[in-house]
Amino acid sequence: MIVRQLSCRGLTSYLCAAVRLNWNSPEMARPSSNLTKFRKEFAKAKHIAIITGAGVSAESGVPTFRGQGGYWRKWQAQDLATPEAFSRDPSLVWEFYHYRREVMRSKMPNPAHLAIAECESRLSQQGRSVVIITQNIDELHHRAGSKHVYEIHGSLFKTRCMSCGEVTANHKSPICPALEGKGEPDPKAKDARIPVEHLPRCERRGCNGLLRPHVVWFGETLDSDILTAVEQELEKCDLCLVVGTSSVVYPAAMFAPQVAGRGVPVAEFNMECTPATERFKYHFEGPCGTTLPPALEQHESEAI
Repeated sequence: MIVRQLSCRGLTSYLCAAVRLNWNSPEMARPSSNLTKFRKEFAKAKHIAIITGAGVSAESGVPTFRGQGGYWRKWQAQDLATPEAFSRDPSLVWEFYHYRREVMRSKMPNPAHLAIAECESRLSQQGRSVVIITQNIDELHHRAGSKHVYEIHGSLFKTRCMSCGEVTANHKSPICPALEGKGEPDPKAKDARIPVEHLPRCERRGCNGLLRPHVVWFGETLDSDILTAVEQELEKCDLCLVVGTSSVVYPAAMFAPQVAGRGVPVAEFNMECTPATERFKYHFEGPCGTTLPPALEQHESEAI
């Protein structure tokens, strides 16, 4: 059983320090930042897997609710994104997700999202493929135009019925009348205390069950069908990119190292090193919206 977990920041800092020490060791080759060499590998690749994390969305101004200052009212995401929190106070959890849904209406895909979508479209015309495996729940890859996307942690804009289990796309604003104007993030804001019967309800005929966000909460298992599909994509990819992810949230943190373990080139695009950096062939440091577009633009060897 694979469960979503969040590793502690202290461990991340320790492992990043170890990466830097290993780079100075004669036995450990530092990942290359040579874009020309990467582009040669890119030009030959037939099936490219791109794994994306919160760092991509952060450049669109999407809040992460983690780390210092990453609070909604007095809570971080891991305080509210649990089955226990929803069972205890569904009104509070729905306020939190309503706020996140409304915030996303003002956010747009950034150059990294657009570069990935353009690359997927372009290479599909050459008989090559690009698959996006994202930990993000904001649907910005879809809005950028990407088609082949696996959202392993679900979506802010899908709901799941607690009674019948039906999963439905839902882009209503607000998602229910009782949530209109609710979800203010100010720590002094009062909880709405919405009666459960007025929270989002299933519209399936004869059901009317309580809806929950269709996202994977901490302590929950990931969808086995999605994981199986992702595993198949990773097994056949001949180039892998890891974009804007800290490589500390499992099971996604295992994906790229497993690909690298079978000799496939892996390129990491991130603001800093991660616990997995030393296992990759390439590492490009900086904002993904700056480093990724030139890496994915049309290669001179591609047919025009």
